[in-house]
Amino acid sequence: MFIVTAKVPKRRNLLLGALVALIVLMIAVVLFSRSPKPADREPSLQAETNEQRVAYLESLGWEVEAEPVESLQLTLPEELAEPYLSYNQLQLRQGFDLSSCLGKTVERCTYRIANYPDRPNGCQADLYICDGVIVAGDIVCTGANGFIDILEYPK
Repeated sequence: MFIVTAKVPKRRNLLLGALVALIVLMIAVVLFSRSPKPADREPSLQAETNEQRVAYLESLGWEVEAEPVESLQLTLPEELAEPYLSYNQLQLRQGFDLSSCLGKTVERCTYRIANYPDRPNGCQADLYICDGVIVAGDIVCTGANGFIDILEYPK
């Protein structure tokens, strides 16, 4: 057996310790600054009940009717292809991602919006729920100059 020993100056130990601490701090910042997936977010994304869904929309600034105008079940395809691919791009802008629900059945609940700026009628909020959690959502305004947008209340 062969043993080697070395004496390292205290100054070098201090610098090495500071370097390790800096690397650990940088890794922690990167890990905690990433946008969480919907299932990992705060409990406000839990949507097993109608009350939770309405509360979520109200937390974003929307005034909605207490009951959905429509609620339906749909099964997502196994792979994202159009139109789901484009729709998922919209969802990625707001921190959602349909990829976690591919091949699963999701529930879409649609609520009438009463307070869209300069549009008293024709706007709805859609929430997509998978395993009791909101995994996607959008605002749809129909009629002239209709559009689809993210759930964030317009500034």
